[in-house]
Amino acid sequence: MKKIASYLVPATSIVAVVFAVAAFGNTHAATNSQAQSSERMQMFEAPATPAGQPVDLTYAAEKALPSVVHIKYVQNSKVQTVEVQSDPFEDFFSDPFGGFFGTPRQRGQGGTQKRQVQTPKRTATGSGVIISSDGYIVTNNHVVEGADELTVTLTDNKEYSARIIGNDKTTDLALIKIDGKNLPAIDIANSDNVKIGEWVLAIGNPLGLNNTVTAGIISAKARTLGANGVESFIQTDAAINAGNSGGALVNTNGQLIGINAMLYSQTGSYSGYGFAIPTAMMNKVVSDLKQYGTVQRAMIGIQGGDVKSYVDAQKEEGKEVDLGTMEGIYIDKVVEESAAEEAGLEKGDVIVEVDGQKVKKFGDLSGMIAQKRPGDKITLTYLHNKKKHTKTVTLRNEQGNTKIVKNADMDILGADFREVSKQQKEQLDIQYGLEVIKVSSGKMKDAGIPKGFIIRQVNDVPMKSLDDISKIVKETSTSKEPVLIIKGVYPTGKKGYFVVQLSE
Repeated sequence: MKKIASYLVPATSIVAVVFAVAAFGNTHAATNSQAQSSERMQMFEAPATPAGQPVDLTYAAEKALPSVVHIKYVQNSKVQTVEVQSDPFEDFFSDPFGGFFGTPRQRGQGGTQKRQVQTPKRTATGSGVIISSDGYIVTNNHVVEGADELTVTLTDNKEYSARIIGNDKTTDLALIKIDGKNLPAIDIANSDNVKIGEWVLAIGNPLGLNNTVTAGIISAKARTLGANGVESFIQTDAAINAGNSGGALVNTNGQLIGINAMLYSQTGSYSGYGFAIPTAMMNKVVSDLKQYGTVQRAMIGIQGGDVKSYVDAQKEEGKEVDLGTMEGIYIDKVVEESAAEEAGLEKGDVIVEVDGQKVKKFGDLSGMIAQKRPGDKITLTYLHNKKKHTKTVTLRNEQGNTKIVKNADMDILGADFREVSKQQKEQLDIQYGLEVIKVSSGKMKDAGIPKGFIIRQVNDVPMKSLDDISKIVKETSTSKEPVLIIKGVYPTGKKGYFVVQLSE
């Protein structure tokens, strides 16, 4: 069955892979810190239960339960402008007094109308794991993204307000912080050492049932599903349901080995397969978010997939292929000006080892590279025309260099903004925009943007609030092309556009 990634928010169609295992509820209505955190971020070796011996899971549950928290998400009601298709008969049968007896309407163009709508208040619940005694908590990005308020409840029912330190959509991880001391931080084990068949516990708050523990085994490692940009999941048959998102997957010593993130289901509920983000990947993301504010993502610069998948696809087309192996990563494309191109890799080559470790499938490679930063060197072993070669490769960032990438903030623009007034909207016949009210030294001055210019779109995204421009600046600054294409109008109504380079 084809895998479909879907947020578990609306109860709509049948879902094969349910992404965002957060349970949504009523929609109506400094240095010491780093030191403490690094102590918790160390990797513990987790000895497995002796072969053939019975497994007692009570110790693991008692040890790990206090470290798993309940997270309540609130997104407040907002007024938004939406476009709706015009009814050609509406003028004959609609309210002749317009906005006097209903929602004010503005006539649009091309058969559409713009209307103001009030979005409902939205609440959701999920889980998180305390990783340091001073209040750092790891959870899924989809549990906290877009929240106006976050409330964390511990197992002793103490409540704290939380703030987001950083988040990463690509791995679906987020780091939040509460103001607390001597909190029950979990011990973190090295997920690279876990074995298939090993007993594990999934701890979280599924379906509104707080402090729930389920048991199972590790069913597979380095699993990829296509729901996130970077994946190397631990698969388990421990029951995971809505609300388990961000919770803990622990070994029999009560040590964290993964953050529960997804379930595989046709109904939206547990049907045998759950997936967790391994701690080896989590530790790197958390460290980057603390130190840089954004994840330093390293890239080889290839496109491809599992050798077996490639060979099977060729067979379906009636072609016989012999790559010299049935394990590894088939390179379908080498990205220009990438680490792979510099190292001499070519289309048709097969990566079989990284730093001496076998790479059998794409999830193996993703998991290894996810632990690296741009500038790190790795040793690649690959097959070229079935002959083995070894090259040292210097990994690069998405922008094609080895520099540290940081989220740019609004200060880099060197300008102040405000939302356009009702009078400006009427005069210029616009529904939204941000007026440039001050330009000092910065990227916008370099681009020639004058005071008074009204920004309507940035990279084709409508600018309706200050949050909109702040968000697009942060996202674009870490992208492959850190450029803002700004479109808008002058106070006279004349249209204009500017190009703002965010990189040096």
